[in-house]
Amino acid sequence: MKKLVLAATVSAFAAPAFAGGHTGPKQEIEMEPPVIVEETEQASTAAGIIVPLLIIAVVAAAAGD
Repeated sequence: MKKLVLAATVSAFAAPAFAGGHTGPKQEIEMEPPVIVEETEQASTAAGIIVPLLIIAVVAAAAGD
């Protein structure tokens, strides 16, 4: 009876020790560095309209002389 209790105790403590098992050689995990993208400040939409209007005004003034 003592051997049965001893065997049960040893197996109860040994089971969690082998639960992880041996997975072989350690594999290194290579992670790519995170890509950080900064948003550039966009010009206002008014600048997209003002510049062509100024060019038209200059061409019109030059053609009027």
